[in-house]
Amino acid sequence: MSEQGSEARHVIRPYRPADESAVVALWETCGLTRPWNDPRADLSRAHERDPDLLLVAVSAHGGENGSKPGIVGTVMAGYDGHRAWIYYLATAPTHRGRGIARALIAEAERRLQRLGSPKVQLMVRAENTGVAGLYEKLGYVRSDVIVLQRVLPGA
Repeated sequence: MSEQGSEARHVIRPYRPADESAVVALWETCGLTRPWNDPRADLSRAHERDPDLLLVAVSAHGGENGSKPGIVGTVMAGYDGHRAWIYYLATAPTHRGRGIARALIAEAERRLQRLGSPKVQLMVRAENTGVAGLYEKLGYVRSDVIVLQRVLPGA
């Protein structure tokens, strides 16, 4: 676990299955879910395959409105031996601007480097233009690639 901020406002730790409902709710609030993807299945598969690369940020003190401590951020990462990927970076709207996304990315990158990853990539949905600036501030550059996908039969 790593504490972030001078007052340890949040703690980054690996996801636990008991976090599922809170994580899915955060992803829904942040607009990361899609009808054709089951976020619970994504969590289950990621946790089974790479449990140390599925991270949550937990607020240490709750929100300004007196809410109890809870999950305020997530990031999912994966490494295939050639490059790493980052997915599902989310920060609760009530906690944005506090460095949570930056801390989650930094922790994911540290873990990926320990696995030997020489590079990390991520995809940003075309309509999510606001987040591109954050990634650019963190040293990410745009790549001139086209991403294609195919849903496998039975998936």
